Amino acid sequence: MSAGTAYHGDMGEHFAAASAKSLYHAHTDRPALRELAGDVTGARVLELGCGAGHFAAELLERGAGQVVGLDGSESLLRAARAQLGARAVLHRHDLEDPLTLLEDRSFDLGVMALAYNHLDAREQLLAELRRVLRPGAALLVSTTHPTADWTYFGGSYFTEERVKLPFGDAFALDYWRMPLETFLGEFLGAGFVLEKLVEPRAREEGRPVDPVRHDKTHRQPVFLAARFRAPGGTS
Repeated sequence: MSAGTAYHGDMGEHFAAASAKSLYHAHTDRPALRELAGDVTGARVLELGCGAGHFAAELLERGAGQVVGLDGSESLLRAARAQLGARAVLHRHDLEDPLTLLEDRSFDLGVMALAYNHLDAREQLLAELRRVLRPGAALLVSTTHPTADWTYFGGSYFTEERVKLPFGDAFALDYWRMPLETFLGEFLGAGFVLEKLVEPRAREEGRPVDPVRHDKTHRQPVFLAARFRAPGGTS
């Protein structure tokens, strides 16, 4: 993520541990992205906001040729390096800045798991993704569901503002709430083609982890996950 909203220090260490097996991350968000990814054999993957490397590890286990991960948190990257070793290339990078360290048309798949809505410079990032993804490459994105934000924060569903959501006992997530038309509109406006949109529900194997939250995901939405196609390719 960006340097300003990345999970630094104790928060990063807490998130690295919690996201490994949590109901929302391990049993709701990542399974949805895994299905949207499809066959990744031999693919060169860019993960923006790679965190502690949990999804990168899954991609490599499923045959991805290489994963390049970017994150603004050194504490999360430290956890990712411990998990991935030399199997991935990891960089500390502020996602509010251009992706100047990456070459044009050099990735087959892009991934942003619960990272996009933390950023201010989203238009710039989408332009950079158009540059570094190969024509027709897939881009997987997950984010907080707009209805979940509306239910929690109240006010108008169409409000676009930065909000803080409590996380753990002493932390808060800082991100943008936005309606669905804004989220999708930014990608479509940048030339990406929407191929599939899902509202993930927790998998049954996650029920013992947190029965209450498991059942909640089957009554009201928590996340959105989408697969886009980069401009220039064929479906």
